[in-house]
Amino acid sequence: MGTEWKEPSERLDALAHAYGIVPSRTGYGGGTHPTDERTVIAALAAFDIDASSPEKVEVALAHRELDPWRRVLPPTLVLRQGHGRRVPVHVDHGDPVTLTLRLDPEAGGGTRHPAQVDHYTEPREVDGRLVGRAMFELPDDLPLGWHELEAEGPTARARATVVVVPTRLDLPEHLTADRSSWGFMAQLYSVRSRASWGVGDFADLAELGWLAGRHGADFLLINPLHAAEPVAPLTPSPYLPTTRRFVNPLYVRVEEILETAYLTAADRSLVEWASEPARALNEDSGPIDRDAAWTAKKSALETVFAAGRSAGRQAHLDAFRADQGQGLEDFALWCALEEHFDGHPWPVEARLGTPEVDALRVELSERVDFYCWLQWVADQQLGAAQRAAREGGMKIGIMHDLAVGVHPEGADTWALGDALADDIEVGAPPDMYNQQGQNWSQPPWRPDALDRSGYAPYRDMLRTVLRHAGALRVDHVIGLFRLWWIPAGFPATEGVYVYYDHEALVGILCLEAQRAGAVVIGEDLGTVEPWVRDYLAERGVLGTSVLWFERSDDGGILPPEHYRRLALATVTTHDLPPTAGYLAEEHVTLRESLGLLTEPEPLVRAEARRERAALLAILRERGLLGADPSERQVVEAMHRLVQRSPAALFGVALVDAVGERRAQNQPGTDTEYANWKIPLGDSSGRTILLDELFDHPRLRSLIAAIRP
Repeated sequence: MGTEWKEPSERLDALAHAYGIVPSRTGYGGGTHPTDERTVIAALAAFDIDASSPEKVEVALAHRELDPWRRVLPPTLVLRQGHGRRVPVHVDHGDPVTLTLRLDPEAGGGTRHPAQVDHYTEPREVDGRLVGRAMFELPDDLPLGWHELEAEGPTARARATVVVVPTRLDLPEHLTADRSSWGFMAQLYSVRSRASWGVGDFADLAELGWLAGRHGADFLLINPLHAAEPVAPLTPSPYLPTTRRFVNPLYVRVEEILETAYLTAADRSLVEWASEPARALNEDSGPIDRDAAWTAKKSALETVFAAGRSAGRQAHLDAFRADQGQGLEDFALWCALEEHFDGHPWPVEARLGTPEVDALRVELSERVDFYCWLQWVADQQLGAAQRAAREGGMKIGIMHDLAVGVHPEGADTWALGDALADDIEVGAPPDMYNQQGQNWSQPPWRPDALDRSGYAPYRDMLRTVLRHAGALRVDHVIGLFRLWWIPAGFPATEGVYVYYDHEALVGILCLEAQRAGAVVIGEDLGTVEPWVRDYLAERGVLGTSVLWFERSDDGGILPPEHYRRLALATVTTHDLPPTAGYLAEEHVTLRESLGLLTEPEPLVRAEARRERAALLAILRERGLLGADPSERQVVEAMHRLVQRSPAALFGVALVDAVGERRAQNQPGTDTEYANWKIPLGDSSGRTILLDELFDHPRLRSLIAAIRP
């Protein structure tokens, strides 16, 4: 950064810890790496703490010590069901105070009056006032849900959020039985049918879920469906959305909207004309053109929207908007503003709540209505897809995916205020694969702001994602415990870990999943402390086991019978080439062509061959493979091997089922590779449409090999 590295002082270290910032980390080689004080100071600045001098550090420490005494109530209390909790209440010394707990209407409603307990604490002088502390006891029989605690006294009145969460997320009976459920894993945009508009959509999702269920699958894991930009160019990565709460209308099937049946002949022609160039893309084996698909689809959607709705349908739309509240209205306004500014930088005044934006909300009200309507239509089609999957025989249905974060210039960053940290990006510290670390360009949750908000933004996001989900995969689940914060302008190597209240974040996740009847899977690959995996298992959250990443103590491939029971076990992931490509060393060839290898190509290729030979030896030892197997037989044997694990869930990548070799994503690249644009194809790269998918001989053979 241009100045000499310096370790934080003892007092700066204490201030950092008070905000969950830990100024040291354990490197991948096992050593301890202290953090530069400039990084710590910059991370504290994201909490609005000035730690630029020793004097200011002392002021901040003193302020932090008195923070609880300045508040009548803690802003949020998260407790497990069956456990009580003592609550400190701060009022002018000697003043009486009473507490009233209003119970969540979804839990039956009603009120409770927590009792004060005999617990004396010396009063403190705070900002010229003598403040006393009274202690109250929340009972241990509170129902699950979101409750409101109110304190009232002669000079003080305050409210707090009380969240009672499950000790453990209830799991479906079929996951606790001594058998596994299997399902497919797919990138929805890549699975197209003849009726698609150049991109796989919600109607394709419904058909894929129903067909997979009819063939014995219990779940279908798909990529995140979070919304991208409303205007081209669209960010292709589903893991860098503009919001995690709302859905990408790119996936809407126009013809499935009820109002299309009542279009005039002229309007119907407009929709058909818009679809023709998009449908022409369906069998193209080249990179998926989201921009062309969205341009065509958006035009048709505007035609359908303008045609109007019946009184009953309009009432349903109005109810949806009321249920989604201000969050939906603000997201729709952001979309309208993106159109309004037409790719130009937004003026400084274009912040939520300014008079200028309030005026634009009125001026652009028709576009706001349009984007609210799009979310309603998407919600209906997502619900239909989950119903189709269950009707096809799936026990779980659609397994949604929750990305780690959002685009730094997206809707959430604009709308959520200080819930996201300013001038901070999330990434990963250096490891043996990425010695320069990683920067994912995503602003993190700000822990103190989440607490002050009663975790409402987090809750609202989870409710939308879980609304039509049979299960939820949480990408980078360690992010509920800690995140690698990289201050703006700093390299990824000079970040720092910031710890979150995992008891609150995991507890709320379990509460919302339990209310939705959903299973939760945490993607816990990479550097994850063993106690974190144990904690998640105790809370009923499944982990993730991938054949290539599960290793024994000697570094060899871990026999699948040693996998965890509470896990989703798979052969591969979306960050690796499909298995056929991996066996053919496509990953080495691709990384070499992109200049991503950190060792000479012959050494990397030789290591890949040793790894493949070790795997083939295991397959032969288990009687799963003959002497001279075909590629298809090796892929099937690998799946049968993983299926022998005790894992509750077993996932089959759709690309493996058809022999695809091209990677969906190559980590470490952006535009150098067609990330998140590869259509579903066979071993030759020929596009496979959903219409013919379940007649494909390799898919039918793999299903036959793994079905009980």
